[in-house]
Amino acid sequence: MGNLLKVLTCTDLEQEPNFFLDFENAQPTEAEREVWDQVDVVLKDAKGILDELQAYKGAGQEIREAIQNPNDEALQEQAWAAVVPLVGKLKKFYEFSQRLEAALHSLLGALTSETYDDTTQHLEREQALAKQFAEILHFTLRFDELKMTNPAIQNDFSYYRRTLSRMRINNVPAEGENEVNNELANRISLFYADATPMLKTLSDGTTKFVSENKNLPIENTTDCLSTMASVCKVMLETPEYRSRFTSEDTVSFCLRVMVGVIILYDYVHPVGAFAKSSKIDMKGCIKVLKEQPPNSVEGLLNALRYTTKHLNDESTNKTIKSMLQ
Repeated sequence: MGNLLKVLTCTDLEQEPNFFLDFENAQPTEAEREVWDQVDVVLKDAKGILDELQAYKGAGQEIREAIQNPNDEALQEQAWAAVVPLVGKLKKFYEFSQRLEAALHSLLGALTSETYDDTTQHLEREQALAKQFAEILHFTLRFDELKMTNPAIQNDFSYYRRTLSRMRINNVPAEGENEVNNELANRISLFYADATPMLKTLSDGTTKFVSENKNLPIENTTDCLSTMASVCKVMLETPEYRSRFTSEDTVSFCLRVMVGVIILYDYVHPVGAFAKSSKIDMKGCIKVLKEQPPNSVEGLLNALRYTTKHLNDESTNKTIKSMLQ
């Protein structure tokens, strides 16, 4: 693992962590293997979930026709037949969010433990786990971007629930109901009601991790996030590191991960990412984003504008606010 790292001396006053995190090739050491294997099982399914979400077209047409012709039984049946398999997919995405949260807990447990003196050592020596954490964040932002631009998801699900309750009132047996009972339907409904459901799952999961591990100082978790943001920023702005990426995709991966950890930090840290006392160099991170081709980062800038918790606080530095206007 040592040969993957090239630790440079740091001249920055803030003593930013300055090492190369090998997002392309990091392999687990023996010590990382157990957690890595658990998380790998979940991450193997992530691409398939994104592909299915990207291909999700919805049953808008069938639903519209059924609503406009309430007495036409054939159209009602067509709409129901179109919606039931889609709800199966939405349930699958929701269940994946639960698995992702469990994977996040395993990673946070490893990356915040007392094995090493500080977070920088953790991320430097457990690069394969840091890479998996980055992959979870990358998936999360991508999932939420796709969900935000697809209104069919909520329309399909609410039509399903309305139809189901009408069937119950009329004692009509509904196949498809065995898939999603009422309690699960409530949870799924809440999940999709959020603008960024996966991010909410991760931030709630991280907050829960902190409250369940009272023996761990909260700084272990927030420092893990702020160090990750710094490492991404330094790799993106240091030509010597950036030239080691073999693919342009790694640049966008790095940018997305940086934004993901900033948002998580903003939710989990008591005063958030934008306060003076924040350990994240927000001006530096925004500057790095703004130096990229605009069409490639607009979604990420919007994520900082609209899905963070503390950006609009009184205490947020005016320069940061204006940089994000």
